Amino acid sequence: MKVAIITGSSKGIGKDIAKVFASQGYGVVVCYNKSKQYAENLCDEILKNGGNAICTKVDVTNVDEIKNMLNYTIECFGHIDVVINNAGIAHKALLIDEDLSMIDSLIDTNLKGTIYVTKCALPYLLKNGKGKIINISSIWGKEGASCESVYSASKAGIIGFTRSIAKEYAYNNITANCICPGVVDTDMNKNLSKQELDDLIENIPTKRMIKGEEIGNLALFLAEQTGDCITGQSIVIDGGFLL
Repeated sequence: MKVAIITGSSKGIGKDIAKVFASQGYGVVVCYNKSKQYAENLCDEILKNGGNAICTKVDVTNVDEIKNMLNYTIECFGHIDVVINNAGIAHKALLIDEDLSMIDSLIDTNLKGTIYVTKCALPYLLKNGKGKIINISSIWGKEGASCESVYSASKAGIIGFTRSIAKEYAYNNITANCICPGVVDTDMNKNLSKQELDDLIENIPTKRMIKGEEIGNLALFLAEQTGDCITGQSIVIDGGFLL
């Protein structure tokens, strides 16, 4: 059985990715920071559907917690095949108004968290003789978004980091890729008004938001043998939003 670690998977995109991987026979490590009940509910759902899952707390800015999560994964499953760095936060503000502590939080969680988890997981992938690293960036990591300059910078950093480690570890049968989602149908967007949603969708050529399951299917494609020769790429899934 292959094993996939998915950070930030108690809700949103991470939850949908976890469900896709579990449905295909992966042992899934559901990682949460604050949403313990959501994570436990997801694990229960996966187990009831005949899948394999464990849940564990990990703050991706805390190396000790990352190491504990990895040790627990090995204790439960024995090995690691796929690491999906999905944990992240977002915040909208003009840069001139952005609080310095929020700048630190965005960079620490989105960029440094991805780097920390990858660094700590690499010895296990190297021991395994192969592995897949999949980082969740954003279309704003490619394009940049007004009022989300720090968020965009953190996501652009993930793209650059991914390209670098793809070069570093290709010889070790480890691939690294980014997924760059556009507007995704998650609970976060349910806080938008109908008019705001309509305006967003109007700017998407396919006239709909991306489903979390679609991101999960793309991640699965990269994680399987189908993705063995794909590395260092940042793949946009946005319904044509950036066209």
